[in-house]
Amino acid sequence: MTERPTADAPPARTPADRTHTPAGHVFTTVPRWAPDPVPGTAEHSETPLPGRTAAALRARASAFGVPVAAVLLAAHAKVLSALSADAEVTTGYLVPGTRRPTACRLTVGPGTWRHLVEEAHRVLSLPPPTERHTDGLPGAPPDVVFDPSGNGRAPDGTALCVSVSEDDPRVLRLRYRTDVLDGAAAARIGGYHLRALERIATAPEEHHERRTLLSAEEIRFQTEDLAGPVRPLPDRRFHELFEERARERPDAVATEHRGTRWTYRELNERANRVARALLAGGLEPEDVVAVVTGRTLHWMTAVIAVLKAGGAYLPVDPGYPPGRIAAMLARADCALVLTEPGASRNLERALEARPGTRTLLVPAVAGSTARADDPGIPVAADRLAYVYFTSGSTGEPKGALCEHAGMLNHLLAKIDDLGIEEGQVVAQTASQCFDISLWQLLAGPLAGGRTLLVDQEAVLDADRFLDTVTDGRVAVFQVVPSYLDVLLSALERTPRRPPDLRRVSVTGEALRKDLVRRWFAALPAVPLVNAYGLTETSDDTNHEVLTGVPDGDRIPLGRPVPNVRVYVVDDDLVPVPLGAPGAVVFSGVCVGRGYVNDPERTRDSYLPDPYHPGQRLYRGGDFGRWLPGGKLEYHGRRDAQVKIRGFRVEIGEVENALLRLPGVRDGAVVVTGGEDHARQLVAFCTGRRPPAGDAPLRRLGELLPAYMVPAAVHWRPALPLTANGKVDRRALGALARNPGRSDDGHRPARTPTERRLATAWARVLGVPDDGIGRQDDFFDLGGTSLSAVRLAVALDRAVSPRDLTAHPVLADLAALVDERAASPAPSPHPHPREAPRPS
Repeated sequence: MTERPTADAPPARTPADRTHTPAGHVFTTVPRWAPDPVPGTAEHSETPLPGRTAAALRARASAFGVPVAAVLLAAHAKVLSALSADAEVTTGYLVPGTRRPTACRLTVGPGTWRHLVEEAHRVLSLPPPTERHTDGLPGAPPDVVFDPSGNGRAPDGTALCVSVSEDDPRVLRLRYRTDVLDGAAAARIGGYHLRALERIATAPEEHHERRTLLSAEEIRFQTEDLAGPVRPLPDRRFHELFEERARERPDAVATEHRGTRWTYRELNERANRVARALLAGGLEPEDVVAVVTGRTLHWMTAVIAVLKAGGAYLPVDPGYPPGRIAAMLARADCALVLTEPGASRNLERALEARPGTRTLLVPAVAGSTARADDPGIPVAADRLAYVYFTSGSTGEPKGALCEHAGMLNHLLAKIDDLGIEEGQVVAQTASQCFDISLWQLLAGPLAGGRTLLVDQEAVLDADRFLDTVTDGRVAVFQVVPSYLDVLLSALERTPRRPPDLRRVSVTGEALRKDLVRRWFAALPAVPLVNAYGLTETSDDTNHEVLTGVPDGDRIPLGRPVPNVRVYVVDDDLVPVPLGAPGAVVFSGVCVGRGYVNDPERTRDSYLPDPYHPGQRLYRGGDFGRWLPGGKLEYHGRRDAQVKIRGFRVEIGEVENALLRLPGVRDGAVVVTGGEDHARQLVAFCTGRRPPAGDAPLRRLGELLPAYMVPAAVHWRPALPLTANGKVDRRALGALARNPGRSDDGHRPARTPTERRLATAWARVLGVPDDGIGRQDDFFDLGGTSLSAVRLAVALDRAVSPRDLTAHPVLADLAALVDERAASPAPSPHPHPREAPRPS
């Protein structure tokens, strides 16, 4: 077994809430849609079915040889399936002459209405309720009850009772709890039932999945009224607006890093020199230019220069393996690279395979005496602005192409919803290959403010980061929820309020309610903005500005930002009922062009918008639902993606890299770690013999970015399989959490300090106390840079992340703590040039 540090991944989400029956059934629930919930019940009576429709239903039942109740139940099952996005539905069913509902389970698979009626008849033909052991339902009542007698009687607590008489199926009645549904929602559900009954009556051989139950008005409402507000964009690009700012306030500070400040004039002139050098080197419109630098002032110069020259910005982390850098440059047809001296030996190795690629050193060009006026290159709104690579399930990264209009729209939305004003400071903290880095870099100067580039060493020390926020007079910053957790621990240990802080944004992972609660306990006057979006949609599409802890278990994603449309749809891109779970898709100015030089994957995900001709639609893998008030709620992903430090990772890409290792015959990767602890990737492989030492991790480190390398690679004689022959990922998850160790090699903590540290390690890593021995390595147990920061906070800075990097073994770290206790000295901070072990 070999291991390494890694980072958090978001928690999995379930698609729908359920109620359980004593007999093991899972009752289908109706989506909650009551904007102003109040206790009580109400009734909605639909307009009677036309007499000819009721007669046709009876005739269909007779022709099919089934009772009318089967026809009515089939329509009800179809509605429940649409409301739950589930082909397996279980409703309470009131057998005529009884007072207590039974559990009635149906499968609403693809097929004709006639087949669905036959399925309902089959279910109704099952043994009597007493033989099914469900009569009486002593537990919670079913959420939904269907009553074919037309009386509408259901147990107290039932959310919705749908009744229609099989003797005279002309009037449909809905009795509902007013804390679950409002009148409009009940009316919509009644309408779904009527449309289902009408189609059974008029087109029984039609496939029921081919036409929606939604009315034309509800589809219009979802595709028009739930969109973000329409706002005209300036007929200028970001760099042109920045040039205006430079003319308006040339001597104001635009950016700062490590005490060096550049004014708007200095930054603009430096970017102009680099832009002109690109143009002199033959840059054509939309040519891709890779920027391979650290997060420095030269990086900011290069980004603006590429946009000014009409090129497309491609961020490349200097720490990426040479093979990945070369693959990105090749996929993007990149022939120009902007870099800085000593930025990356990996870049030099990557360029050996691309002899025609030219490089420019940003500091030399930007600091020269060359012409420094604005290039004035015309750049249209639909011109390509940047390419961000994300993980791809086929093993090849995907380069998402986004245009200037989408980028500018997102920057303006950030300025509005984060309240960025002239003179305010925005902290830039994210890796340059994380798409949020771009707005962090550019929104401040666009608003007339300042960008403060925060070194990674400061980010990795929570107290130092908070000091940086205070000393730098930061008004706005953005972090992932797992890091917000660390900051809150520091704030709870040493309460403080950065005086200039106005808003904090959270993104990249699902935001837990307990973090929101802790945030407002620590900083009640600072709003928290939950941001959601995808790289392919020009970053964030939804903002939820929180000024307190919201109701409900999940934190909403908010409404779409201006000029963005979000739909919640089924597999055919048809909107699902309001409140029902479905696939989240995007339209509007935010949607990019596709994936660079990847027509197949572009065709799969970028589609024409069926509701707005001429617009593109992006279909990712997210799952969610609408909430009353037009806010979106996130329910997880349908595919095998996870988030690591906010980066999107396709498990398939990591598995493909694993299978490329010498001697590996088969392999699988799982995610492990509790929701409150650092989640990590763990790999399993098979082969003729176990790999030697840490060879697999070293080889994976040459193939993948650091955040995609698993924390551990375990060799096994064979992978566990499910009954149908697929890899049993649940079993692998259990193995990853407890890979086993030799009792002979386990030496328990011995001294009081060792025991105290072991308890803290266990809490931070989410492992049992007795699973930590005195010779264990913190990082070998799954520790990461982020969990090292958590540990420092938990131990009240008795140790620092730097200490843990230098003394990762428990006994060694305990000896250091005891030595300091014997000779008291201030708790050390990491030296600015020394960072914790990278994760």
